[in-house]
Amino acid sequence: MSDLRGFIPPLTPSGSSALVPAMPWHYSGTLLTVEYRTDPSNVRALLPADVDLAPEDPGAVALIWADWQSCSDGGAELLDPTRSQYLETFAVVRCSFEGKTYSRCVLIWVTTDFAIARGWFQGYPKKLGRIAVTRAMNHGKAAPRVQPGAKFGASLAAYDHRLASAVVTLREPSATNGFVNALPMLHHRIMPAIERGAGLSLNEVVTMSGVDADLGQPWVGDAELHLADSQWDELASVLPVREIIGGYYREVGVTFNGGTLLRG
Repeated sequence: MSDLRGFIPPLTPSGSSALVPAMPWHYSGTLLTVEYRTDPSNVRALLPADVDLAPEDPGAVALIWADWQSCSDGGAELLDPTRSQYLETFAVVRCSFEGKTYSRCVLIWVTTDFAIARGWFQGYPKKLGRIAVTRAMNHGKAAPRVQPGAKFGASLAAYDHRLASAVVTLREPSATNGFVNALPMLHHRIMPAIERGAGLSLNEVVTMSGVDADLGQPWVGDAELHLADSQWDELASVLPVREIIGGYYREVGVTFNGGTLLRG
């Protein structure tokens, strides 16, 4: 009888049907970020009991539109782009765990099944969504260049309901791509037990960050952001905008090759 292979099911003798291949996973893409402040009590409400608010600027939020191309070692997915290209929109806050400050993704929508599976493995609370973001190109009149005055639009919808829209107008090169999403991530990897009332069969606190980062010049600018809820998704109600901090744009490249268990 053949051994079954694959990183994330379905498993087969060859392993070729696995929804997600083995790590490492390589990413190249762009990040369009709007940073804003909400009331710290809103952030507190989205943190587990064992995680505290960040000691500085505890109400800061980053809503990020990412346009990704990803692959495993060997890059076979790049020649079948439906297996490599996807978009995601995610809300990041900062938090404190055992005296250290981390970034934490509290809401996230993506456009493909393999990105959802990869995220659940890491601890990201990924859901399926419809996402669009303006792409920069260096020729023609139908795309902005990365330069002062360039405007980038972005939208997020899920189950046919618009949840967010943004416009970022670039002003100048920046020393950073913002501060909210600038730390290692803190996630809880959880899975309910199959027996009713038996609690969680998986409950881990983990941290992770990328390696082999290849980062482009960040740009900063002005931002507009509009949020909404639907009967299936909460965004405006759980992380309402109190004050816009600014907008950012950056090309990035990074590799994920595993995380660290903080508490099992």
